[in-house]
Amino acid sequence: MTESKFGNHYYILKTTSKHERTVADNIREAIENNMTDVVVTAVVVPEDIKGYVFVESPEEHARIEELVESIAHARIVLKNETSLEEIKHFLVPKPAVSGIDEGTIVELIAGPFKGEKAVVKRVDHTKEEITVELYESIVPIPITIRGDNVRVIDRNQD
Repeated sequence: MTESKFGNHYYILKTTSKHERTVADNIREAIENNMTDVVVTAVVVPEDIKGYVFVESPEEHARIEELVESIAHARIVLKNETSLEEIKHFLVPKPAVSGIDEGTIVELIAGPFKGEKAVVKRVDHTKEEITVELYESIVPIPITIRGDNVRVIDRNQD
């Protein structure tokens, strides 16, 4: 049994794919509306893992299973608990520019150039900004934008 210094256990719930956020919202709603007496101290929906939600609770495994039965799109509680150490890396947000390098082709998803394709010319990891040049621009004008305002299209550009 994996228990924190606060007496909490860490469980992994299997969910219907692409309904992880829904399961987390349904757990919150069930607790807020007193639809369950199961105590949950935290719910984490990691972006990197599809179909799973982490739950922190002082409750025993059987009680979390009771909760899962009442939550739409929640399937099962994995048999073995996990530890905070094993899930800690999911709690640290990734930089907005991670995975973006010079030469990467991106699509702008916000701002006045939304929908335009561009080539990354420079990446500033400290400010989490990138400088791009629009693909179809006659005169190449460098535009500096936040890394979370783009969607990577192709990483293989040289």
